[in-house]
Amino acid sequence: MITGSIVALVTPMDADGAVDYEALDRLVAWHIEAGTAAIVAVGTTGESATLDNDEHIAVIRRVVAAADRRIPVIAGTGANATSEAIALTRAAADCGADAALLVTPYYNKPPQEGLYRHFRAVAEAVDIPQILYNVPGRTGCDLLPVTVKRLAEVPNIIGLKEALADEARIKELVGCGLPGDFALYSGDDGTACGAMLAGFHGDVSVVANVAPAMMARMCAAATAGDRAAAEAADAELAGLHRDLFLQANPIPVKWALHAMGLIGAGIRLPLVPLAEEHHDTLRATLRAAGALS
Repeated sequence: MITGSIVALVTPMDADGAVDYEALDRLVAWHIEAGTAAIVAVGTTGESATLDNDEHIAVIRRVVAAADRRIPVIAGTGANATSEAIALTRAAADCGADAALLVTPYYNKPPQEGLYRHFRAVAEAVDIPQILYNVPGRTGCDLLPVTVKRLAEVPNIIGLKEALADEARIKELVGCGLPGDFALYSGDDGTACGAMLAGFHGDVSVVANVAPAMMARMCAAATAGDRAAAEAADAELAGLHRDLFLQANPIPVKWALHAMGLIGAGIRLPLVPLAEEHHDTLRATLRAAGALS
């Protein structure tokens, strides 16, 4: 089981929107050095919605090559058409990804039975470990714990990324009788520390993009049950938890990484660069966290 800080990695781009593969290599190396536990390639933060199919697969392949088996690579392969999710998951497996992360189908709002059949179909079609991803604020549907428990019976469905920042949901998932080897990951940085102290196994993190060592330290303490150390580390990250979401993700985190000199300024429409009114706020927060001199 993967535990700890899992970065939801940005996809670096030049000003014209072309993927910058050399910058991608450098980010992977930085995360390995900083103690990040695993990398999610081409998730929401990686702008999966605006990469074409060839780019999507090329980024997964490049991250797998750059990681070189030093840390696991989890490929974002979700789609709102089951056939497309199967095709992307098969491609990720062919690229050598260690696991796939599959978001709930978005826009078409399937019922719980539809979600169950969708995820089961992907898992049965592609023999790679698969992690479910629930983010109702983006998809318009909510994968309920009762359905997660059904899906946990499918052998290669190994975990859930839960981005519903709700304490009751966290407690329900921890207490609903999931298999002991089924991983629960937070998908919300602001509540991740509490979720891990309650029994979650890690955090798929946006904040880890700019503060990988700090996030690794916080997650290690929280998953070990060291409340005092985890909450102290999380307090140091509070500003980033807040200000990296001043606008829709990944707008602020890509601007931050550009300000840190780690990637170019590129981001793809319909997303646009961070509004100027937020620059001073985010710059000050990065400096306070030691991410920017």
